Amino acid sequence: MTQRIPDWTVEALTPAQRKVHDAIVSGPRGKVEGPLRVWLKSPELAQRAQLLGEFCRFGTSLPPRLSELAILVVGAHWRAGFEWHAHAPIAIKAGLSPDIVAAIKERRVPSFAKPDEAAVHRFARELLDSHAISDAAYAGVAAHLGETGAVELVGILGYYTLIAMTIVGFGVPVPEGSPEPFGTI
Repeated sequence: MTQRIPDWTVEALTPAQRKVHDAIVSGPRGKVEGPLRVWLKSPELAQRAQLLGEFCRFGTSLPPRLSELAILVVGAHWRAGFEWHAHAPIAIKAGLSPDIVAAIKERRVPSFAKPDEAAVHRFARELLDSHAISDAAYAGVAAHLGETGAVELVGILGYYTLIAMTIVGFGVPVPEGSPEPFGTI
């Protein structure tokens, strides 16, 4: 699939687009890339979504290791190459084992040494695959993350599903020179 929304330059942005662009650049991301570049076609959507994303990525009670695990489950589920390309290295740096990352990419159940990782993985896969969460999966996440963490985990899964759908729906490519993690889109 080819990229459906042509790339743009900062100079070509409307004042509304530029305002959102500058807000993203001045925030913790420091740059506008991937699906955020698509969202700027709708500055209001971009602003609201990027604020939610900032919270989901940098502000929840989940440790980065678990947030990134959840993001990878979404990326693999949707075969969203840009999402995988961006977050697999972050997940490893945050403490996920490369073996776990590889298993998630192949949609296998990893061998987890840490019970909180197993709980987050089960919860995420159940919600994405069956559109439901069993009582056992909820209890596992609640035991490790509490009710607030469980709510925030669903927020992370939902936000990164929006990211993945944007990547897949608009053919957002990985950066030039990088291999597409899931093959041709």
